[in-house]
Amino acid sequence: MTNSDLPFSPWRVMLPVGLGTALSLIGDTSLYAVLPTHYHDAAVPLAALGILLSANRFIRLALNGPVGMLYDRLPRRLLFVPALFVGALSTAIYALTLGFWPLLVGRLLWGIAWVGIWVGGNTIILDISHAGNRGRWVGLYQTAFYLGSAGGAMLGGFLTDGLGYHRAMFVGAMLTLAGALAALFFLPETRGLRAQQPAHAHRPGLPVRANRRAELASVFGLLGVNRLALAGMLLPTLGLLLQTQFGQTAHLAGFAVGVATLTGLGLGANGLISMVAAPLFGSASDRLASRWRVAAGGLLPGIAGFGLLALALPAGPLLAIPLTAVAGGSNQSLSTALLGDMSAEHQRGQRLGVLFTFGDLASAVGPLLAYALIPLTGLTGVYLLCAGLFGVMLAVALRWSILPAGQPAAA
Repeated sequence: MTNSDLPFSPWRVMLPVGLGTALSLIGDTSLYAVLPTHYHDAAVPLAALGILLSANRFIRLALNGPVGMLYDRLPRRLLFVPALFVGALSTAIYALTLGFWPLLVGRLLWGIAWVGIWVGGNTIILDISHAGNRGRWVGLYQTAFYLGSAGGAMLGGFLTDGLGYHRAMFVGAMLTLAGALAALFFLPETRGLRAQQPAHAHRPGLPVRANRRAELASVFGLLGVNRLALAGMLLPTLGLLLQTQFGQTAHLAGFAVGVATLTGLGLGANGLISMVAAPLFGSASDRLASRWRVAAGGLLPGIAGFGLLALALPAGPLLAIPLTAVAGGSNQSLSTALLGDMSAEHQRGQRLGVLFTFGDLASAVGPLLAYALIPLTGLTGVYLLCAGLFGVMLAVALRWSILPAGQPAAA
């Protein structure tokens, strides 16, 4: 399917979907950036951080699959647009309430919203793409994801240091609402596009292996390890790492920078670099017709980055964050593109739901595991574990990249 096979430009879909997704993330990523160092402003105990930062992911475990099936059966807009409005409501709860239980309700609502946004957004992107350009379009959608993550982390850090925790969250809620309104007014329906795709839409050259179940399981593993290491362990602990190294205030180039701002800058830089890496690696996998070979190359900088973080050198994060960000952008875009290649059109919503369930399980376990390991191994042990998991996935990616198409993997 080329762009001319669509009744409208794919950018007419990409822009409102991407904008809505990016703005929806501002409250969530702000919370990750500032709550570990401003939990007292939210009137929650430090011991509750692991629960609050994971609660949204646990609820998604039960909802990803059913919501994916709904996306296979119902109009996309009917599910995607309301999910954006629920996301705005969840961030408003962060802004307007105090204490553990209201914040927990907000986190659970955000989990419900993100299922609809993320499963739906990726399903919509698969609607407008085919195997010959899927890496590019999926990568571009990941750009929106990382732009929202980076913007939320940086904006949340700046606003929290400047305005305070609650006012910062209120600004995030208003921006999320703006994204929901953009999708409401400008997003066209894409579900019917599947029936319009020609039979020859599959691009020759992409491997079709006999053992599809094993390869599909590896796709789940690629996203799962990515989410465990980056969203589950690095994102919730980077503030603690920077606080350990610099204290509450860092002095950089003669300027005093608060730890919340510094954490936001670090997480924002991670998102911005991933935002560039995702479409680059996705497009490369289209050109080479070998997504696993490109995935193997993308895992290498992740191993190096987590190794540097484990060393806890003063300048280590300056090098480590860009390296892990490159790996994160590659892994996230290629896992979705691989699943699209391996799934029939009527299965994609459901399979995306299962894929994201694996990712959500990993990212939900990540903060709990990280905060449980810190008293035993310190942050060094946490980051060494992440590097080791990336090494395992590198071996898996190399295995699939050298296995000829049509040859079954060994049992």
